Amino acid sequence: MKKEKYFSYRNINKKASGLLRKLNDLDHKEQEFIFDKSALLVLDMQNYFTDKDSHAFIPSVDAIIGNINRLILKFESGNRPIIITQHFNNVAEGGMMLKWWNDYIKKGTNYFNVDRRIKVQNIKIIEKQFYDAFFNTELDLSMKEKSVQQVVICGVMTHLCCDSTARSAFMRNYQVFFTVDGTATYLESFHNSTIVNLSHGFVRPVITDMLIS
Repeated sequence: MKKEKYFSYRNINKKASGLLRKLNDLDHKEQEFIFDKSALLVLDMQNYFTDKDSHAFIPSVDAIIGNINRLILKFESGNRPIIITQHFNNVAEGGMMLKWWNDYIKKGTNYFNVDRRIKVQNIKIIEKQFYDAFFNTELDLSMKEKSVQQVVICGVMTHLCCDSTARSAFMRNYQVFFTVDGTATYLESFHNSTIVNLSHGFVRPVITDMLIS
C-alpha cells in the first residue's frame, strides 16, 4: 500500500471543512458540545506513527499536531480531563493484533514514547493493547469518576483505533465528537469513509475551531 500525504499545513482546513459540509445531512444537530461535561482523548500519538523512519509512519500526521495541541491547551486551561493513550504489545499477549500485523510496539522503546511535540506534562496516560482504548483499560472508570458525558477524539489512526474507540464510547453512552482535522491515517479514502460511516450513527464530526470557540 502506498501511503498518502492527504493533509498538509496548507490544505487541512480546506479539506476538513469541505468534508464536514458534505456531512450536513447526516450531522445530528441536537448533539451540542458542552465543554464542562467533556473530556479529551488523544489516541496513540507515538513515535511509531510520527517518526519518518518508522515503517508505520503516517505522512499526514504532522498536519494534525497543531490542532491536537490547541485542544490540549483548551482542555487544560478549562481544567477538563485529558487522557493520552499509548499502544503496546508483546508476543505472549499479542493475539489477533500480532497475527494480523506481524509486528507490535514494544514497551520501553523510542517508538512506544509519545511524540515530543505533544504536550504530556501532568496529563493522564493510559496504556492499551487493542484498537479500542476502553477495552481492558481503566478509561471508562476514569471518565465516570469525573462525571464525563462527552468525549472528543483526536489522534491516530482514523480508521482503526480512533474508529474503534469512538464506537466503544458510544456504546457506553458517551456523546462522541470526532475531529476531522485532528485525526489522520494512511489514505484519504480510509479517513473520509470512516468519518462518513461514524457520522451516520455514532459521532458528531467536528473541526477543531468548532470546539475551541
